Amino acid sequence: MDDERKVQLSEDEWRQRLSPEEYRVLRQAGTEAPFRGEYTDTKTEGVYRCRACGAELFRSDAKFDSHCGWPSFYQPTENDAVILLEDRSLGTVRTEVRCANCGSHLGHVFEGEGYQVPTDQRWCINSVSLTLEPAKDAQAAPGGGEAAAAGSGQPA
Repeated sequence: MDDERKVQLSEDEWRQRLSPEEYRVLRQAGTEAPFRGEYTDTKTEGVYRCRACGAELFRSDAKFDSHCGWPSFYQPTENDAVILLEDRSLGTVRTEVRCANCGSHLGHVFEGEGYQVPTDQRWCINSVSLTLEPAKDAQAAPGGGEAAAAGSGQPA
């Protein structure tokens, strides 16, 4: 994975670039507290980018309300925008999501939870791993375009 990344910084350089919380989540694969993230309930139209390197990762039209405590998307912008890795850190097997451009931890992807979305996937992403670039003249949509469903609420 390291050889393919476009952004390669030393850990000291990442510490200088990121806040302590950003570093903990993005570089040490931490998880922010549920229902506290900046983008959990955001309806603003735009592009979600990696907070560490600025790469485009998700678009607002793929975001949905999963009620799990973290921003949820049903697909990334491009298939090569992210890297998927097996994660056995909590005594179970999950699929970790990392930015393909810099290798930063974003969250996890879950399948088969019954959400009414085109991919049957929930890309559960930490808000602190993202920045939102609003679309020109974007306004917060009052609940529009959000898919409804039930799910597991597993952490990012």
